[in-house]
Amino acid sequence: MVGTMHAWQAVERGHEVVQIEREAEARGASLRNFGQIWVSGRAGGEELATALRARELWEGIGARVPGLGFRANGSLTPVRGALERAVAEEAVARPDAAARGYELLTAAEARALNPALRGDFDAALRCRRDAAVEPRTAQRALREALHATGRYTFLAGREVREVVGTAAVRDDHGDVHTGDCVVLATGAWLSGLVRELVPDLPVRRVRLQMMQTEPLGEPLTTSIADADSFRYYPAYRGAALDALNAGQAQAPVAAEHRMQLLMVQRLDGGLTIGDTHEYEHPFAFDTVEDPYEHLTGVVESLLGRPLPKIRRRWAGVYAQCTDTGRVVHRQQVRDGVWLVTGPGGRGMTCSPAIAETTADELGW
Repeated sequence: MVGTMHAWQAVERGHEVVQIEREAEARGASLRNFGQIWVSGRAGGEELATALRARELWEGIGARVPGLGFRANGSLTPVRGALERAVAEEAVARPDAAARGYELLTAAEARALNPALRGDFDAALRCRRDAAVEPRTAQRALREALHATGRYTFLAGREVREVVGTAAVRDDHGDVHTGDCVVLATGAWLSGLVRELVPDLPVRRVRLQMMQTEPLGEPLTTSIADADSFRYYPAYRGAALDALNAGQAQAPVAAEHRMQLLMVQRLDGGLTIGDTHEYEHPFAFDTVEDPYEHLTGVVESLLGRPLPKIRRRWAGVYAQCTDTGRVVHRQQVRDGVWLVTGPGGRGMTCSPAIAETTADELGW
């Protein structure tokens, strides 16, 4: 998605673009994500500003490219007990709360907004600025729109192997591609050419597990998070979170797998649910069941009903800056060649603004 959004920015600014991809279709983190445009948990400052700008860009692009499935659905984070509620209250008191669209709702108000939430909870933190797109169709829809301009070429099944001159690369077919600028948006691929260009790249890989259900049978009108997301996202750091961590232990499975609940309803009615975080290499090749069982229990406690049949389970890997406060790693690696990688779990959310910043900085 980061690469495709760079292509979008370049074409929008009047350039001709060749996009080279290893796969015929997206296969990595750009596909294996929630499709969330997630503003609510972002750290204040640059990260929030990037997410808010990206949210604005997503809405504009979504109006032009209906296949993205953009919808401004917002999110709810139900809370239980005084400790979880205190974190939500502290979030609503942030100086940037209005920019995020934070609002603390009673349980009745939350159920009126999202009637599918029939489980027990005391209140819910709402974020109006959160949104969603369809990750399985978004890139295809963007490419179709780019093709329609007549200034875009998509070359699939090719891997860039070598930088061969100023703004020039050779692919594994032996073809050389030359332009005014080359952007290497390599995702979680950090070996091979990337390692040769930047041996000490300050980026790591993170693995996660997710799943998707059959249609729920009713609308889930907002995205949903649980209070474990408070422990994960930087926007919630503060005295109230410290008290929550000290006074209310995370469930053992959730703690072991560094879990939170995020849940989005797809346009077909199914639910995308996750996730876990694994940082130690080498990653396992298989998925494990305990996290799925934990997430199922959390979701069912909020919905007040059994979860639909699981249709798919998967694992994914994304690239994250080792300094997690950085939005992305952007570096000139050769004359006319730039590497852009490491947005972490912000990739889908922030990619339009990341690409816009690259375009501005490079004077496209």
